[in-house]
Amino acid sequence: MAALRTRLTEDRILVAPGIFDALTGLIAEQAGAEALYLSGASIAYTRFGRPDIGLVSMTEVADTVAAIRDRVEVPLIVDADTGFGNALNVQRTVRLFERMGANALQLEDQTLPKRCGHLDGKTLVPAAEMQGKIRAALDARDSAETLIIARTDAIAVEGIDAALDRADSYAEAGADILFVEAPQSAEQIGAIMSRLKAVAPLMANMVEGGKTPVMPADELQNLGYSLVIFPGGAVRALAAQAQRYYASLLASGSNAEMGEAMFDFGGLQGLIGTDEMLELGRKYDPEAGT
Repeated sequence: MAALRTRLTEDRILVAPGIFDALTGLIAEQAGAEALYLSGASIAYTRFGRPDIGLVSMTEVADTVAAIRDRVEVPLIVDADTGFGNALNVQRTVRLFERMGANALQLEDQTLPKRCGHLDGKTLVPAAEMQGKIRAALDARDSAETLIIARTDAIAVEGIDAALDRADSYAEAGADILFVEAPQSAEQIGAIMSRLKAVAPLMANMVEGGKTPVMPADELQNLGYSLVIFPGGAVRALAAQAQRYYASLLASGSNAEMGEAMFDFGGLQGLIGTDEMLELGRKYDPEAGT
């Protein structure tokens, strides 16, 4: 598993698909993903059927990280929201998530309870408080290879200039990656590049239907981004498919109409490695060799 810090020194942008559990992590890894992004919003959507408005707890995210790490090997970038409190809470979050298997933690400068970066009505902590949280995170991490991503949501609250000032100050505090959330135009993206491209690696967030113009990874790479996440795409795809599936099943009383869009039982077992697990179990079964 290549270290994220080393991978981000390459000119080639790193695409991190959004996941929310071990199954989506496994499928993304099998598809060739070099890194994965555990989306807090996607946990809220799938675990609770609720929006991303600060309902997910630190321990719920940590449990999810541990389950994913037990199944996948590629680097895992974890949405740590605000750090779930003040600087001391941030330190506990960093220590816990790192032990569970996180390779990078994203922290944001919203107040509690936070909300999705593409929803309205956000509020921010003072920039100096966020700088303290970043320093606390750096002091708490066990390995310098565990990256701290500093996100600012200031564009929607204070404007682009303030967002750039905040991001610059977060780099001064030691953040490894900068994430200016929800730029609303090509002009704002250009301002981010002009001010911050030489300061630290930059992360982009692509949300279909969100506030930011959606661009493919190669265009973002040409602009100067080092990392792009597609945090909720899998949930939206699966939700649309599930809506069609349940409607079809309840209308027809059968899965026949959806058969071509589904794994059968054996196909799913192959995907998740059932035969390999059973064979591994036989290795430790005293009755298996008799």
